Amino acid sequence: MRDKHFFGHTVLRCTFILAMLGWGIGFYGPPIYLQAVMERTGWPIAQVSGAVTLHFLSGTLVIANLPRLYARFGVPAITLAGCVMLGIGVNIWARADTVQVLYLGAICSGIGWVTLGATAVNTLIAPWYVKERPKALGKAYNGASLGGVIFSPLWVVLIERFGFAVAALMVSLVAVVVIAGFSLRVFNRTPRDLGQHPDNQAQAEPASVSQADSPWTTAQAFRSGSFRSLAAGMSLGLFAQIGLIAHLYSLLSTRLGSYEASLAMALATASAMGGRYVAAHLMIGGFNRRHLACLGYAVQLLGTLMLLGLDLHPAFAWAAVLLIGSGIGNATSLPPLIAQVEFNRAHTAKVIALMVAVSQATYACAPAFFGLIRSFFDDPGHTIMAMVGATVAVQLLAMLSFCRNSSTRERK
Repeated sequence: MRDKHFFGHTVLRCTFILAMLGWGIGFYGPPIYLQAVMERTGWPIAQVSGAVTLHFLSGTLVIANLPRLYARFGVPAITLAGCVMLGIGVNIWARADTVQVLYLGAICSGIGWVTLGATAVNTLIAPWYVKERPKALGKAYNGASLGGVIFSPLWVVLIERFGFAVAALMVSLVAVVVIAGFSLRVFNRTPRDLGQHPDNQAQAEPASVSQADSPWTTAQAFRSGSFRSLAAGMSLGLFAQIGLIAHLYSLLSTRLGSYEASLAMALATASAMGGRYVAAHLMIGGFNRRHLACLGYAVQLLGTLMLLGLDLHPAFAWAAVLLIGSGIGNATSLPPLIAQVEFNRAHTAKVIALMVAVSQATYACAPAFFGLIRSFFDDPGHTIMAMVGATVAVQLLAMLSFCRNSSTRERK
């Protein structure tokens, strides 16, 4: 008999809000910060893009060690400490008067945001959902998409009305208060504490233990061809996606205006919820999850090509962000779901943490790489062509990586 007061529902709702705050501040925020810093300081695009890269790169070592940090200090403590660090970093971004100080802020914000990112979401959901984990993760990751819908225009409005410094202080204080409440009252509970079982079942399923089910080391994970192709596909796909998104607001604002550009970014993340909804239904129907990842990148590729028409008509901009946005959520949420069916339960946690760390180390370089491409061209049309060409090439490589092991037998 199912418990109407299953605490997993509360955990899921709070994780949804955590993802909304984490992505809204730490993922969708940096493209807005980039433009705000350039307008305030006049610093070159390559230097400020370097801060975005450092933001994503600095969290890589933290991600790889999150399971160990969780085991030592507990999920609630790490989550709250990370939120505080993220707030400190964003406030440094807003007040930096030298590039060195800006980079210090990027390190702090990068270290902090990963504790509210993909690994955190998977960790918080995993104890409460096993068979229903794809559905639960889909709902939780919708918070990440909603973070982009809300925060992209919100950051622009707050910065224009109050200035970046005040906007950063306001948002970070709200985030810390909310996450502190969740950490103290929700994230510190486990099913065992409350006498409940995953998926709201009357009793836990018996778990068979064997030598093959013992946790993997990092070396064992990298020896797996399935892991390598999955990590490569996730890394390349996010490299193309984040490199483009980091500069998309800046590119669109020169053609649509700052507010319209922020709405376009919001549309992209709203589209991500639709893309995740479609992906979830296709998975339920038995669609191969690796093929689904390839399909998502094919749609993003089409949207990227639409950017070539930016100077022809504004409709191209809206069509582009709609198609690019459709895969934003799945690029993060699909690889862990692929790992869930390709690896047993004992290996999955290590595989996901390592996969996210590898992908973040890779895509962290994307904002600076695309910023370097922009710095080579004075003509806006040539800049767009170069960025589109680079993005499409990497998207194709990501699709090839996912296809390499697409025939792998799925198992739980």
